[in-house]
Amino acid sequence: MRIIQSVYQLECKVFQEINSHFDKKFINLFFRTITNIGGAFFISAATLLLIILSSGQIRLAAISSALSLALSHIPVQLVKKLFPRKRPYLLMETTKILPNPLKDHSFPSGHTTAVFSVIIPFILLAPLLAILLIPLGICVGISRIYLGLHYPSDVIAGGILGACFGSLCYYFLT
Repeated sequence: MRIIQSVYQLECKVFQEINSHFDKKFINLFFRTITNIGGAFFISAATLLLIILSSGQIRLAAISSALSLALSHIPVQLVKKLFPRKRPYLLMETTKILPNPLKDHSFPSGHTTAVFSVIIPFILLAPLLAILLIPLGICVGISRIYLGLHYPSDVIAGGILGACFGSLCYYFLT
């Protein structure tokens, strides 16, 4: 139990350090913008456009991404129900947040799950894309912490979950 408490305290410190930069204009604009890449509208629309506008292996990767995106959110919602972790802004008074923050449970991060479930099939198709896509996924994850909505472990779990589904769907369909 002492180890769990120590890990939680470390996680809170990491969270507070990232969230403490909330008032910096450029960083705020960057993370408020990039977080939308993991949002339902943007990621669904981008994936659908790739399916419609592409062909061959790229289209197969896009279909894998869409399937992964859909399937990965089943365990996200299930885990949120089974492990109802309160969002950090509800437990830490000094957290800086935007108006009208999310009110559901924080574990795991759905935005991070979404972005990794979509980018992994493309990385598996063309590994050189990892140079651009992995930092993009990480930035989406960090944005969730920065905005006061998730703990680091929420983001890590979402990234792992999304990557697993992205890999499975890609290998299943190709």
